[in-house]
Amino acid sequence: MRMATFNILHGRSAEGDDVDVGRLADCVRCLDADVLALQEVDCDQPRSAMADLTAVAAEAMGAVSHRFVAAISGTPGATWMAATGEEQPGTASYGIALLSRYEATTWQVLRLPRIPVKFPMYLPGPSRIQVIDEEPRAAVLARFDTELGPLTVASTHLSFVPGWNRLQLRRLTRDLRGFPGPRVLMGDLNMK
Repeated sequence: MRMATFNILHGRSAEGDDVDVGRLADCVRCLDADVLALQEVDCDQPRSAMADLTAVAAEAMGAVSHRFVAAISGTPGATWMAATGEEQPGTASYGIALLSRYEATTWQVLRLPRIPVKFPMYLPGPSRIQVIDEEPRAAVLARFDTELGPLTVASTHLSFVPGWNRLQLRRLTRDLRGFPGPRVLMGDLNMK
């Protein structure tokens, strides 16, 4: 079984801001993963040609099960709010996804703790101190029927704020213990 995690940067290339869904599909195809966790996934965003990037990846890998979970509703870096899961189809959103060539028997979404207020943070660059409104974070979990037996997999993208990401990881690993094993956690944990 081949498993992979991939922060797709909403489909843009490493060389620039252009989004090419064909290139994304080619990259996913090259990974040849049976289970794939994606982070920074756009759905119906103008910057990614209004594409459903989860569906693009699912088709490219031949996934029989896939789920996109919005962390935010709206446009990152502009006007957005925390996603609730009740958004209308066609609403611009951004989040995580979990895809598999195995059939999913169950799905669950976990909303992770969020820093409740805006706060100043030192970041590299010309404006070193910036006020951060940390975006909401989530995890999507599935139980898959594989040739090796049932497997629980979680996909997440944790906060980039040092310390807060560790709190989210502790919460997520605690919650994962309540699911049947074996369990695998995949994603962009934003930790060195």
